[in-house]
Amino acid sequence: MKSVCRFFNQKYNMENTDEKRGINIDLPADVAEGIYSNLAMITHSPSEFIVDFIRMMPALQKAKVKSRIILTPQHAKRLLSALAENIERYEAIHGRIKDDEASTIPYNMSPLAEA
Repeated sequence: MKSVCRFFNQKYNMENTDEKRGINIDLPADVAEGIYSNLAMITHSPSEFIVDFIRMMPALQKAKVKSRIILTPQHAKRLLSALAENIERYEAIHGRIKDDEASTIPYNMSPLAEA
C-alpha cells in the first residue's frame, strides 16, 4: 500500500530531509485495523475542522460516530490536497470512481434483515 504524506511535507519542507533523518511512526495493531465508516460529517470553527466518521447500519435511524478527527484549517486544506492527489492516482490506475449514490443520508439503506 502506497501512501502520500505530502500535505505535511509541504508545510515543514521535509521532502529532502526525510531520507536523511527518517521519521519513526508507530502504528499500533488496533489502529492499523482501521475503522469502517460509510458517512462523514464535517463542521468547523474559526480555529478547527472536526470530521466525524460515522457508521450507518441498514434500516436504522440511529448511527454511531466511530472516530473524530480534529484538524487546524491549514491541515484540513493539506488533507484535501492529499486526498485529491491520491484519488487522481487511484483513478489513473483503476479507472474513474463512480459517484452513483444520492447525496442524501442513507436512512434506509436496505430492508430489515430477518433470521
